[in-house]
Amino acid sequence: MQKGLLKTIISKQKTEKETLLSLPYIERAKLEQGKKWVFSDLIKVVLGPRRAGKSVFSLMLLKDREFVYFNFDDPALVGEKLDLYELMDELRLVYGDTKYVLFDEIQNLPGWELFANRLHRQGYNIVLTGSNANLLSMELATHLTGRHFPIEILPFDFNEFLKAKNFVVDGNAEPLSEKRNELLKLMDEYLTNGGFPEVVIKNQHPLGYLDVLFDAVLFKDVVKRHRVRFSTLIDQLGSYLISNISNQYSARRLANVLNFKSDVTLERYLNYLSEAYVIFSLSRYSARAGVRFKSPKKIYVVDNGFVSAKAIQHSPDKGKLMENLVFTELVKRGVKPNWELFYYKTRNDREVDFVLKKGTEVTELVQVCYEAINSDVEQRETKALLEASGELKVEKLTVLTWDEKREIKKDGKIIQLIPLWEWLLEETHK
Repeated sequence: MQKGLLKTIISKQKTEKETLLSLPYIERAKLEQGKKWVFSDLIKVVLGPRRAGKSVFSLMLLKDREFVYFNFDDPALVGEKLDLYELMDELRLVYGDTKYVLFDEIQNLPGWELFANRLHRQGYNIVLTGSNANLLSMELATHLTGRHFPIEILPFDFNEFLKAKNFVVDGNAEPLSEKRNELLKLMDEYLTNGGFPEVVIKNQHPLGYLDVLFDAVLFKDVVKRHRVRFSTLIDQLGSYLISNISNQYSARRLANVLNFKSDVTLERYLNYLSEAYVIFSLSRYSARAGVRFKSPKKIYVVDNGFVSAKAIQHSPDKGKLMENLVFTELVKRGVKPNWELFYYKTRNDREVDFVLKKGTEVTELVQVCYEAINSDVEQRETKALLEASGELKVEKLTVLTWDEKREIKKDGKIIQLIPLWEWLLEETHK
């Protein structure tokens, strides 16, 4: 790469960094946690989907100190071969001898892990961002074993969304009565448009913005990264899954519906979409590994806005949007899908939306219900919970509703009906 071009890119990015640092931002829930690790010599790895706020989060982590910044997702780098020794020399000339380094979208750099390891051994305090979940698991575990601290940044949670909308909630939910209508209106907006920062803060039109973002993620993080030959197929797969959130699927059935030549290709494409933080797959809970492996999985998407933007339907199903929102909120709280979070089918084939588990113990069963809780709905939801409670020996039973709060006592058990907004604002989960 020509030295002059590299100098121009570094200078331009330095100006962009300074501009970004000068702007006001919504403080993210994980910022305090991240700041505790800034001085650690562990490599800080900030992961999540594109445009979820990873770069801004990382800039806020390092805001009070001098640091080097370089973005490997710069369009000017396309087709250029970087000499990493030369890159570090040029960065030192511009930034001086600071040992704090922020590298954005590091997955675009071939051999990034060797480069990061070398700088780490030289005493650099490193923050990396990446839009690929594989960095969090295989690559990091293999190459940075014991030397990294991962932080996942997903689109705004509801608390962050309300901050962005200047809606103040104090610690006590009771005084909200006079603001209830406004809160429910904001809840409906969040349910439909999601929490991508540009949509929430800059009032970008959610459908147009998220449609373009989804296509960019598919191209950059799937088609280009994995050299996918049949890009139309993966686009169809993504759109189909987003149109079927919270539904069960099996690889064989999906392959047949979408005319894939093999289940293996379909599974590979599913993994690519998961790695790019587009979709999540949730397994059925069972003490037997064989049942978990063979049972259909349920599909969820990283942000409800993608459903409104990409789903092939006239108007999204609010019940499914609500279930998807509960799933993504649990993930934002650090609950690990298929390890601490599952769905469940009773022996009578009744479904419970979410099983929460700690260690070997199932701690809570959660149903999600958007409909008004009339007697028929109540019987349906409680039957599944009570059956699962008996089978799994769990007492904490919850139904998340749109805006209904009460207790149901039945068969010696207590089922709590909790409004979704209240559950999302729970102080203990912040």
